[in-house]
Amino acid sequence: MTVVAAFLVPGSPLPYVRRDNPPWGALADAMGKAGKALANAQPDTLVVYSTQWIAVLDQLWQTRPHLVDVHVDENWHEYGELPFDITIDTELAEAAVAATNEAGIKSKGVDYDKFPIDTGTIVAAKFLNPDNALPLVITSNNVYHDWQMTETLGRVAAEQAEALGRKIAVVGVGGLSGSYYRHNIDIAKDSIASATEDEWNRRILSLMEQGDLAELLEQCPAYAAEARVDMGFKHLAFLLGALGGQFSGATIHGYGPLHGAGGAVVEFQL
Repeated sequence: MTVVAAFLVPGSPLPYVRRDNPPWGALADAMGKAGKALANAQPDTLVVYSTQWIAVLDQLWQTRPHLVDVHVDENWHEYGELPFDITIDTELAEAAVAATNEAGIKSKGVDYDKFPIDTGTIVAAKFLNPDNALPLVITSNNVYHDWQMTETLGRVAAEQAEALGRKIAVVGVGGLSGSYYRHNIDIAKDSIASATEDEWNRRILSLMEQGDLAELLEQCPAYAAEARVDMGFKHLAFLLGALGGQFSGATIHGYGPLHGAGGAVVEFQL
């Protein structure tokens, strides 16, 4: 089996930079559980799609072998720096670039010193690959790509991993409902900003737990629109593409608020 693990995780830095805050610390603990599950699956490479790496022209893939720097989140900069140390599976990344171009999605590799790595990728790597023991393949979120094109990206990435004999863990990095509090709050009492969005989040997570893919896909367009879901939930599309549209259920390791928005740590049962 090529895909040995699959996860949806939030891209917010809050669980990492303020683990001491109970609502965010619960999500940090959930990320730790996902990290242990990922390690137990023994993948060769992590394939990461983050909604926060925004692209507008081509589909971008990181091809620089080693990425080391310090990042400051553009929204939560008051909580400090995010140093990162990430190794890239360049062979798989370059194969994915070639294959996505062949599939009709214009793609190119990114190999530049100091290229800005997004918060979501950094946070996912810190929780799921804390010792940088595994290489990553990182690809962007092109804002002009729809659900189907994003699903194709996931499928192509998995196909190339299979061709190279790689076992991969697929990680979709992004949030659930997207309404943030725009005023100061007592962060210890953080909550989902809207009762309707909370209901939607729980409904979608329940469908994942049940493995009801048909109903999940039926509900996703309305969910994305009514709950203002992060980037239309394209991180799920990428993951489903890599899974060949199949999973038997899911474990929800954690669900909670991120300054009003929704975040969940989900491990899919393959």
